[in-house]
Amino acid sequence: MKYPAIVTPASDIEGAFVVSFRDIPEALTQGENLEDALFMAKDALITSMDFYFEDRRPVPLPSRPRKGEHSIELPASITIKILLLNEILASGIKHGVLGKALKSGFPDA
Repeated sequence: MKYPAIVTPASDIEGAFVVSFRDIPEALTQGENLEDALFMAKDALITSMDFYFEDRRPVPLPSRPRKGEHSIELPASITIKILLLNEILASGIKHGVLGKALKSGFPDA
């Protein structure tokens, strides 16, 4: 899963860049140069997912990148967690009910 990132020069530090995401406004960071900013962007994106997971809110799926935007890819483990959370929330399954269903499906657990 890749999210489009908006990279703009920082106004207060020469050579630095600020990174934001249209789809995930909680993810905002900057770096001393472009390479650093893109590295920090991935970390900010991953960290921002915790807000959605903790609040049990659906995670917006990535929109198509626009001209000039960079694509930041999430690890597969986070992508799976996002898709599972969104599906659980869409289906209306309660957390406790899901846990019981999973446990009964694995008798040795």
